[in-house]
Amino acid sequence: MSKHGKVLVAMSGGIDSTVTALMLHEQGYEVVGITMKTWDYASAGTSKKETGCCNLDSFNDARAAAVHHGFPHFILDIRDEFGDFVINNFVDEYIAGRTPNPCVLCNTHIKWRALMKRADAMDCEFIATGHYARLRVENGRGVISKGVDETKDQSYVLWGLDQDVVKRTLLPLGGYRKTEIRQMAFDFGYPELAKKAESYEICFVPDNDYRGFLKRKVDGLEERVNGGNFVLADGTIVGKHKGYPFYTIGQRKGLDIALGRPVFVTEIIPETNTVVLGAENELNRSEMKVGGLNFVKYDHLPEGMESVVKIRYKDKGTLANVYNQEDGIVKVHFYDQVKGIAPGQSAVFYEGDDVLAGGIIRR
Repeated sequence: MSKHGKVLVAMSGGIDSTVTALMLHEQGYEVVGITMKTWDYASAGTSKKETGCCNLDSFNDARAAAVHHGFPHFILDIRDEFGDFVINNFVDEYIAGRTPNPCVLCNTHIKWRALMKRADAMDCEFIATGHYARLRVENGRGVISKGVDETKDQSYVLWGLDQDVVKRTLLPLGGYRKTEIRQMAFDFGYPELAKKAESYEICFVPDNDYRGFLKRKVDGLEERVNGGNFVLADGTIVGKHKGYPFYTIGQRKGLDIALGRPVFVTEIIPETNTVVLGAENELNRSEMKVGGLNFVKYDHLPEGMESVVKIRYKDKGTLANVYNQEDGIVKVHFYDQVKGIAPGQSAVFYEGDDVLAGGIIRR
C-alpha cells in the first residue's frame, strides 16, 4: 500500500514530467505513468521529423523511466479527441481574424479531462503533471498560484481548469526552480535528460509555420484571401497583403511592405480582408473585453475589482480594474496602456500570485 495514495502522472518523456513521476514515487505515492499521443506528424503534411511530446523516442524514454523505477506505464491515443477540438478551433480562430492559444485549450479541455477519465478507471485519487505552478484548496475552492520560478511559471496556461480537476491535481514542481529540477534529473541518474533543451513549438505545427499549416488544412484559403488591402488607421490604402489569416497583432517582420518607417499590424478585419498598419505606439490600448471566463479563486469577480492582468504568457502583467457586463463579458480598464492586445489570446487575472480567473480576449 502507498503512503499517500495512487496518482496518474502524465509523462511526456521530458525532464519535467519524468522528475515529477520519480519525485512522487520516491515520496511514497503509488505512481502510474501515462503518455498521451495527441498528434501524428505524418498527417501534418510536413517532412520534418517528429519532436517534442509526440514522438517514439519520447514514448520510449517515459516507459524506460517507469520500468526502471518499478511502476506501470501506459500509452494513451487521444488523437481523435485532440484533432476534432483543438485543431479545428486553431483553424477557426485564425479564419475569424483572431490569434488562438491552443495549449490552453488542450490543457483544459483535452489533456486534463483525458487524465481524469483514466484516473477514475484506474482508481487513482490524483493526477499529476510537470507544470510549474502551485495548487491548494482554500475556502472550499481549488486555487492555482504562480510557480516559485518566475521564469518558468505556467499558471497562465492553467486558468481554464475546472474546480473538480484542480482539487485532484498535484503539481510537485511548482515549489522548485528549473535549475533544481535539472539537478534532480541528474541525481536520479538521467544526465542527458538534465541537459535536454526546452521545446516551445506547437505540437501540431512542427516547423513553427502556422501559415503553411492553415494552407494545408483549408482548401483554397490562399487563393481566397490573397490580395487584400494594407491600410493605415485613417483608411488610406498603402499596399496589398497575402491574406488576413496570415498576420498577427504586433507583427512587424514579414510584411513585405516598405513605407519608409517601421510599421506593425495593429488590427485585423476579416470581414473585408483588411490588415491595418501603424506605428508602434498605435498598438497601445487602455481597455479590452474578455469573455468565456473561468473563475478560479472566487466564484465571481466583484464589480470594479483591482487585478493584475496578463495578456500573453511572458507578459509581466498590468494593474487594471475589472467591470462586469452582459453575457458573461468583462471590461478591463488598465492603469497604464498595454501594447499588442490580441483577440483570441488568453487574459488571466491575478491577485498576488493567485489566479482569480481567466478568459479569452474579444475584439
